[in-house]
Amino acid sequence: MMEQQHTAAGNSRSRSIILLLILVGGGILINRLGARLVLHFQLPLYLDSLGTILASAVGGIVPGVLVGFVSNLIGGILDVNTAYYSSTSVLIAVAAAHFARKGSFKKPLGVLLSIVTFALIGGGLGSVLTWLLYGQNFSGGISDKLAHLLYDRSIPSVFWAQFTADILLDLADKALTVLPVVIILNTVSGKTLEKLHFYSWHQAPLSAEDQKASRKKHTRGISLQGKILLVLGGAIFLIAMIVTGISFMLYRNAMIEQEARMGSSVAKVAANLIDAGRVDEFIRDGEASHGYKEIDHSLLNLYMSNEDIAYIYVYQIREDGCHVVFDVDTPGLEGASPGEIVEFDESFREFLPELLAGKRIDPLVTDDTYGWLLTFYEPVYDSNGVCKCYAGVDISMAHVRNTEMLFLTRVVALFVGFFVMILVLGLYLAQYHLILPVNSMSLVAERFAYDSKGAREESVEHLTELRIETGDEIENLYKAFTKTTEETMSYIAYTQKQNEKIAKMQNGLIFVLADMVESRDKCTGNHIRNTASYAQIILDQMKEEGIYADYLTDEFCNDVVNSAPLHDVGKIQVPDAILNKPGKLTDEEFDIMKGHAAAGGEIIDQAILSVSEEDSGYLKEAKNLAACHHEKWNGTGYPNGLKGEEIPLSARIMAVADVFDALVSKRSYKDGFPFDKAMDIIKEGSGTHFDPNIVKAFVDAEDKVREVSESKD
Repeated sequence: MMEQQHTAAGNSRSRSIILLLILVGGGILINRLGARLVLHFQLPLYLDSLGTILASAVGGIVPGVLVGFVSNLIGGILDVNTAYYSSTSVLIAVAAAHFARKGSFKKPLGVLLSIVTFALIGGGLGSVLTWLLYGQNFSGGISDKLAHLLYDRSIPSVFWAQFTADILLDLADKALTVLPVVIILNTVSGKTLEKLHFYSWHQAPLSAEDQKASRKKHTRGISLQGKILLVLGGAIFLIAMIVTGISFMLYRNAMIEQEARMGSSVAKVAANLIDAGRVDEFIRDGEASHGYKEIDHSLLNLYMSNEDIAYIYVYQIREDGCHVVFDVDTPGLEGASPGEIVEFDESFREFLPELLAGKRIDPLVTDDTYGWLLTFYEPVYDSNGVCKCYAGVDISMAHVRNTEMLFLTRVVALFVGFFVMILVLGLYLAQYHLILPVNSMSLVAERFAYDSKGAREESVEHLTELRIETGDEIENLYKAFTKTTEETMSYIAYTQKQNEKIAKMQNGLIFVLADMVESRDKCTGNHIRNTASYAQIILDQMKEEGIYADYLTDEFCNDVVNSAPLHDVGKIQVPDAILNKPGKLTDEEFDIMKGHAAAGGEIIDQAILSVSEEDSGYLKEAKNLAACHHEKWNGTGYPNGLKGEEIPLSARIMAVADVFDALVSKRSYKDGFPFDKAMDIIKEGSGTHFDPNIVKAFVDAEDKVREVSESKD
């Protein structure tokens, strides 16, 4: 049987994997076809998320997230920028799964809300991401044309114009995308949709109600799912931060090294253009010098060869400042004239000794008068090895920073999609491998019934029907829990059988003891059995009519019936001569006879002292019966003259049973009364001798009382 169960579970998991592959493959195919359709017909839409939303709505969050992420990665093969939008696709998948679980696609308001949500994610977040990747420009697409129109008409900000245009366009796109999803979910049968939903059960599937109950289980601290979310999310986030940080630093260093190589090369080329022997002439005569304009033009071409170059200049370093030899004009800043003296920036002060000595200096990052720059100074030597000037090249670090931010944006965009996908997959696996199995065992344990053999067997069956097969410690825990529970139930069944034997033996001993007492009275016969039967009839009728319902627990009723035979145990102290006297008792003899009630209470009281408090309930009722069954409702009874509800309920019940049996039974001093006469006497005693409620129950059960009365010896 166990092997068959494992085989069935294996087949079920294989079907789940195949279903997952079909859902993911189908969703990716639909996404790619939609994107191709848009390109082919030049539609002002995207249609690249239909497969994602459909996979989430039909198959669940896992297929949807996988479709969204993988679709963008595949799209990134043709256009690398498509991969950066995986984060928005994954978030759309999560939202679609949520709306499907809530049944939103079957309600007009829910459909509208889902379209708006998808548009905010795809259009809103997508617009922000586009802005970070490409900056603010209207490149000519339908979205950009709409943004340009909004910018010209009403929205003064380029960003908000683009943002609004993207959301408006995405609203139309998502409305068209959601339409087939709504049609499918509202036309395909629920059973078919359930078969298409991807589950990763490693146990018998729970009903929808049990799944809901499992998710709503409260814990004293952070739930297991919460801890997994914190640990998994924190670990992924920390790893991502470390990897992103390291990648960013490596990329930054590589960018700076690249810029440094380029800047150094440009500085050397610039230095080679300068005739060191004519530097002083260039400073004195400027453009009037022969060949000056040609060199200046070459430096300008060198400047224009790379957009990262901010400035190119040639300075002669003297004590009073930088004497301009050449200074190429740049957009927004005209170069200084030959012979002008430019003051040293503060960042160069520490390098003045080396510069005045004509030595080389390392590339320098400065952020002074002319902005954030990476500066290269290449010395220009004459034929005697004397440094006549320096060719300077400034590389704009702003470009490096922009490139770095673009790199960081791309990494974060990829990370967010990857983060959400891994988090969803991790939580999903934890849900089916850990949380649901544990909560399933918890639910079964909470609902375990011990009150009857059938209930216990049914509870054990519910536990074994879970069939948890995670293949790890959870499965070991389940097997140990099941084994322990089955053994415990077997032990409880065995213990109950033993208790039943002990109870029967106890009741038998009580009857023997009562018989020993009653046998001294040669006329009582089956008095103890009859009174117990009448007490049972009264109790059953009272429960049926709701009389004293708060008192009539199963335990109370069992205690009363089982202890009924002991109600006359005090007669053991009454002499035989009085007990069996054929005639009427004298007053003195009657006083002795009445003493049996108090004596019975004392005898049982001694028995109570020999047992623990928790086991004395049975004997407490026996004491009430023995001591108080001759008390009367109006307070004229004995031994204590109790009245009304001062008399214990069990004793009030026994009073009716005892008197009735005494009336219909033959005694040494009288014959028994007819049944109807005895019933009339009981009725007459209602409110004086007996509790009226108990008399009513007794009379209402007349047929059952007659049956016992007519069957007595």
